[in-house]
Amino acid sequence: MFRYGVVGIASNLAGYLLFLLITHIGVEPKTAMTLLYAVGATAGFFGNRRWAFSHEGALLEASTRYVIAHLFGYMINFLILLTFVDVLGYSHQIVQAVAIIVVAGFLFVVFKYFVFPKKQSCKEGRE
Repeated sequence: MFRYGVVGIASNLAGYLLFLLITHIGVEPKTAMTLLYAVGATAGFFGNRRWAFSHEGALLEASTRYVIAHLFGYMINFLILLTFVDVLGYSHQIVQAVAIIVVAGFLFVVFKYFVFPKKQSCKEGRE
């Protein structure tokens, strides 16, 4: 979890600062999040796969599951912005900061158990 936190904090902080900059110059918040989400997810794959989760399974399988996980993460983020900014009128800066935390928690669980699962040894499987 520590390694995931290091990768996540670095990438999410950079992404959030870019989000603030892009929305400050006039890009709509959901559009800015969409652009930055795609870039951040792509950049995070190898850091999360090798360093955070020490995954040594098949690259194609892990990358497919990673895309699926991020599609759900993106939908959660989009719906949070849509609901709290567009419908309820909250500040997009605060809403996106909270959304990052919510999505990061969701993705940690999904990465650990679905995207980059640890292989069980024969001995572990019998116990």
